[in-house]
Amino acid sequence: MSLSTGDKLGPYEIVAPIGAGGMGEVYRARDPRLNRDVAIKISSAQFSERFEREAKAIAALNHPNICQIYDVGPNYLVMEFIEGTPIHGPLPLDQAFRYAVQICEALEAAHKKNITHRDLKPGNILVTASGVKLLDFGLAKIGTATAPPAPDATTGTQSKDLTEEGTVLGTAAYMSPEQAKGEEVDARSDIFSFGLVLYEMLSGRRAFSRNSPIETIAAILRDEPAPLDAPANLSAIVARCLRKSPAERYQRIADGRVALDQAVGKLSEKIPSIAVLPFVNMSRDADDEYFSDGLAEEIINLLAHVPNLKVSARTSAFAFRGKDQDITKIAEALRVRTILEGSVRRAGSRIRVTAQLINAEDGYHLWSERYDRELTDVFAIQDEIAQAIAGALQLKLIPAPARHTPNFPAYEALLKARHHMRSYLPEAFTRAEEYCRHAIALDPEYAAPHALLGFHYFFTATHTSRIREVAPLVRQEAFRSLELDPSETDPHFLLGSLASVYDYNWPEAAREFQRALASPSPPAEAHWAYASLYLGVFGRFEESSAAMRRAVEQDPLSVMWRGVLIGHLVCAGRYEEALQEGRKALDLTQTEIHPFLAMGEAYLGLGRVAEAAASAEKAHRNFPQNSMPIGLLAACLMRLGEKNRAAALVREMGDSPNPLWGRTWFHLLCSEVDDAASWYEKMIEARDVFAVIYANSPYTEELRASPHWARLARMMNLAGVPAV
Repeated sequence: MSLSTGDKLGPYEIVAPIGAGGMGEVYRARDPRLNRDVAIKISSAQFSERFEREAKAIAALNHPNICQIYDVGPNYLVMEFIEGTPIHGPLPLDQAFRYAVQICEALEAAHKKNITHRDLKPGNILVTASGVKLLDFGLAKIGTATAPPAPDATTGTQSKDLTEEGTVLGTAAYMSPEQAKGEEVDARSDIFSFGLVLYEMLSGRRAFSRNSPIETIAAILRDEPAPLDAPANLSAIVARCLRKSPAERYQRIADGRVALDQAVGKLSEKIPSIAVLPFVNMSRDADDEYFSDGLAEEIINLLAHVPNLKVSARTSAFAFRGKDQDITKIAEALRVRTILEGSVRRAGSRIRVTAQLINAEDGYHLWSERYDRELTDVFAIQDEIAQAIAGALQLKLIPAPARHTPNFPAYEALLKARHHMRSYLPEAFTRAEEYCRHAIALDPEYAAPHALLGFHYFFTATHTSRIREVAPLVRQEAFRSLELDPSETDPHFLLGSLASVYDYNWPEAAREFQRALASPSPPAEAHWAYASLYLGVFGRFEESSAAMRRAVEQDPLSVMWRGVLIGHLVCAGRYEEALQEGRKALDLTQTEIHPFLAMGEAYLGLGRVAEAAASAEKAHRNFPQNSMPIGLLAACLMRLGEKNRAAALVREMGDSPNPLWGRTWFHLLCSEVDDAASWYEKMIEARDVFAVIYANSPYTEELRASPHWARLARMMNLAGVPAV
C-alpha cells in the first residue's frame, strides 16, 4: 500500500488501508469538509477507461443496497464507507432469505440500467446493520441488454466492451460458464453468480471448490454442485440459477426474487416459532405478578439464542394477559406455531413453576413440566425450560455468553423496575428508577440494572426535552453496564442514540447501532433507534422503513412501532402503503397517538387535507398535551381556512411539556420558513430528538433550500446532507 495514515489525497486525509488488488488500492479516509469517513479506491493507472466505467456504473445507481459514489479524482473514486463484513454462510433461513432478496433487488436496479456486475461474490457483498451492500463495479459491463434473447440462444446480445473476446475476467469460483469461457455475457451471468452466492449462504461451502482456479473453472463448466441440505423449493431456485445454459436460468433477476418471495411464504409456515405468554401469578399476593412476568421474559431472552427459531416479542405476547382466548387465535395474531404458557406460585422461600409447550395447530401439548425449587434456583429453572423447548422443537440452544449471576434480592429488584417501566406512567418511572438503584446497591456487579437505568433516563428525556440534562447519566450507566457485561445489547443502542441526538457524532452513532444490531435478537428499540436516529437523518427512508418493518415483524401487536413504520413510509413517499399499515394499527387499538398522527401525515402527503385534519384531531383527543398532533392539526386547519381555531391551537401548545417540534412543524407546514428556522434552532440547542429525526424529511425541504439551513446543518454536523 503506497499511502500511509495522515497522508492527503486532494481534500481527503487517509485513515487506514483497507486492501489492495490488481486494479488498485482501497483506503479508509476522512472528509474534513463534511465530517464523514469515506472509502477511496485508487487506480493503479491514471484515470483509465475501466476506472471511468466503474465511476459511471455506480453513479447511475441509487439504491439502498448498492454503495454510493461521492467524488471522482484524477486516479481515484470516493465512495460511501460501509461498516460491515463480507457475507458468509451458513446462515439461518430467515436471514439468508432477507439478504438474498436484497441482493436480488440491488442486481435488479443495476440490470435496469443495463449494467452487468460480472464480479458478484461474497467479498463484494457486505453485511451491515441495515442489510447488505453490493460493492465493486470495477468489472461491470455497461450497455448490456438485460432483456432475454431468443429462447434457443445461449449467449447474450453483443455490446461494446473493453474486454476482447476470449479474455476471462472475474473471480474463478463465482464465474458463470460463459464468463469462464471468455464469451459475451449479459445479466444472466450475474444470475449464475447469485446462485453460487446463495448456495454458499445456505451451506457454508462453495458450490465448486477445487484445488486451483483452473480446476474450479473446469468444474463450473462440467460438474453439478453437491446437493443442498435445504428445503426443496429453495434448492430448486439455486439449481435453476446454476444451469449451465443461460437460456435455462431465470431470464431476469426479478423472476428469481419472485420465486424467493413465494418460497419465503411457504417456508414461514414451517419455520419453528414461539410466543411466551405471561406466566399466571398463582401466589397469594397479587403484587407478585412482577415476578411471574420476569420469569417469562427471561425465558424469551434465552430462546433468542436458538437459531432458526422465531420468538415473538414480549410486548405482543403479553398483550394477551388475562384474556380468555383460544390458543389458535393467539398464535394466529402473533404469527407463531407454538405457545408456551405457565404459572408461578411463591410460598416463603419456595417456588413452583409449571410450563406447557402447546402446538397451536391442534392444541396438543408438545412438552410440559413442573418445578418445585428454592427461590434462588429460579435461574436454573429458566435455563432448563429454554433447553426443554429447544429440544421439543428439535433445535439447538446456543449457550449465552457467561455472565455474572446476580444475588436473588438484586434480581428481584430488577424485575420490579422492569414491571414499573412498562406501565408508562410518570409515577411508575420514578419507582422504576428507585428499584434500579436498589438493585445496583444490592449487587454492584450486576450489569442489567445499569442498562435499564440508562434507558429510563433516555426514554423520559425524549418526551420532556431534557436530553442535555440526562445525557451524562445515560452515558455513565451505559458504559458501566458494558464494563460489567460486554455482551449487553441495550447500552450500544443507548450510546448510538446519544451520539446521534446529543453529540451529533454520526460515525460513532453508526458504529454503536451496528454493534446493537449484531446481537442474535436485538430489541425492537434498537431497530427504532437505527431507523429514526441515523438512517432517516440522511434521507435513507427506504432503508429506515425496512428496519422498522423488522421491528414490527418482531413485535406485531406493538402499535407504537407500527406508527413509527408509518412515519418512515410517509417520508419515503409510500403514502398508500402507510395508510394500509395505519388501518392495521387501528384494528389493534383506537386509543394510541401514533397511528392517527402518522396517518394524518400520509393523508397530508396525498393532499387529502380534511382527512389529515380529522386524523390529527383524533390523535390530539387521545393525547391533548402532546404538541405534535396540535401542530399538524393547526396547519391543516390553516389550509382549510379555519384560522381562528388554528391560532388558538398554536397558543395551546405553550402549555405542552415539549412544544418545540409541534411549533416547528406548524411553521414548516405553513411555509413560514423564518419562524420554522427559529424554532428549529431552539430544538437543536435543547437537543430535541425530533431535530435529527426530521432533519432530511420532506417536511424540512423548504427549510433546507433556505439560507438558514447551512447554519442549522453545521450545528448538527450535517453539512453533508443534501440541501434539497
